[in-house]
Amino acid sequence: MGGLSQGWERADRRTADEMIAEARKALFVMFGFMAAIWALQVVNWLSDYRLDMDFGVIPRDMDRLPGILVSPFLHFGWSHIEANSGPLFIFGFLAAYRGVVRFVWLTLLVAMTSGLAVWLFQGADTMSVGASGVIFGYFGYVVLRGLFDRRLVDALIGVVMAASFAYLVTVAVPGTPGVSWLAHLGGLVGGMIGAYLLRDGRGSAPVAGATPPTALDRRGTPPASPDPGRAELHKELRDLGLL
Repeated sequence: MGGLSQGWERADRRTADEMIAEARKALFVMFGFMAAIWALQVVNWLSDYRLDMDFGVIPRDMDRLPGILVSPFLHFGWSHIEANSGPLFIFGFLAAYRGVVRFVWLTLLVAMTSGLAVWLFQGADTMSVGASGVIFGYFGYVVLRGLFDRRLVDALIGVVMAASFAYLVTVAVPGTPGVSWLAHLGGLVGGMIGAYLLRDGRGSAPVAGATPPTALDRRGTPPASPDPGRAELHKELRDLGLL
């Protein structure tokens, strides 16, 4: 049993170390992400917001369709980018700390679903820019990720975020005045889809030193293999310091 215990301890340390390394990487990525968005805002401001005019999403204008991947990183003014920066950093970090590559794919997905919702369904004679649709995408992803990945830590984070920011859903419903609720709703749906499509495909490969030798029970048959789901739950509880 000593070898089994030491094997699980090594697995727990490895899991915790990997999580810390990914969180550190996500922090640097988000600082760079925010710096790039603010740099674009400076360029936009210096050019009298010419970037908005050139890349803003205009519904059903074929020439503006590529703008759906650019418009989330542009803003109409300083108050606009200031309002988006805090939520973008928080939800972006929570979305990125399980893997930066996955985060990049998620960002592309929610930018597309948010932009397409505006391009297809928003009223004519409007133009949309801003990161709020991406923010809603990150929010939907963070809330559901733990359910699809079956990670206790992420599920708890999702519950806390859902309870703390439930009011966000109120500006993603039809008829919300003063905002592009279609961008919010499109991003939210994209984030929820992303939680499923980008779910963790972890295997059940044994950890070195963690598998005990085969033994026979009283009836002379090998004992049942440990439940991988229960073992994973135990590891998540250890990460939280509950075991």
